[in-house]
Amino acid sequence: MKYSFFIFLFFISSILIAQTTIDSTRLLQNLEELASDKYAGRATQSKGNELAQAYLIQQLKAMEVTPIDSVYQVPFTFWNWMKKEKTEGENIVAIAKGTQFPNQYIVLSAHYDHVGTKNNAIYNGADDNASGTCTLLELAAYFTKHPPKHSIIFAFFDAEELGLQGAKCFVDEPPISKDSIILNLNMDMISRHKKSELNICGTYHYPFLKSACDSLIATTPITITFGHDGPNTGQIWTNSSDHGAFHAEKIPFLYFGVEDHKDYHKPSDDFENIHPSFYYHASRYVLAVSKYLDEHWEALEK
Repeated sequence: MKYSFFIFLFFISSILIAQTTIDSTRLLQNLEELASDKYAGRATQSKGNELAQAYLIQQLKAMEVTPIDSVYQVPFTFWNWMKKEKTEGENIVAIAKGTQFPNQYIVLSAHYDHVGTKNNAIYNGADDNASGTCTLLELAAYFTKHPPKHSIIFAFFDAEELGLQGAKCFVDEPPISKDSIILNLNMDMISRHKKSELNICGTYHYPFLKSACDSLIATTPITITFGHDGPNTGQIWTNSSDHGAFHAEKIPFLYFGVEDHKDYHKPSDDFENIHPSFYYHASRYVLAVSKYLDEHWEALEK
């Protein structure tokens, strides 16, 4: 009986992956665009950052993704510790309304800002984090065409590089009740790994989420690892990206990312250095996990 159950689970998971589509051409085209010199490293409150906002909104409109209110842009103000002054940021927020639990929200997130230019060198941030941003666009496209059970918010955060500021402002003043946010799935650096390994951080803190990830591992050609969130798991990533703002409010999270590579926070983090096949399969896996958690949330043993 036990083996029959696992065979059934694998069968269901295989169907889930097979039906989970990512437009690979659009995914790579968007990444190449956002990681181009045109956006000058997308630093918060820069012309390049404004251009990135406009491009993301253009894509969301083209895919008919609904803004959270009447507009996609949600401005916020924070203390910029580098400039020692108040700074304006712009989150971009959209939504797919749930069909069964419209007042419960899953937040899918990625930060679109990067570090700009230094010493006349452009830091394009292809992996960090145009990669997560462009995957989030694909997730928004998918759930717009395939409405989820729970409402899903697509949060493109600004000012992550300045201390998770966009995510913190979102959590401090969410567009919906904070108590109605049931989960955050965050992506930051998912487009390259020399051994094709995608790490998931968060299951140490929220172990009930691991079964969803485990059930889909056999259906992806990339290697899924867990860690960076508890004792003896290497560098701790619990607060290393925007999911940290949700964890601080005890909102469960999963963070998808790769180990730092030689181009991390360097001008060489360019589109030409990503691993397209790995990126596509990583994006597809994140979408499959998102779909699984939406469909099975009430059945998980929390």
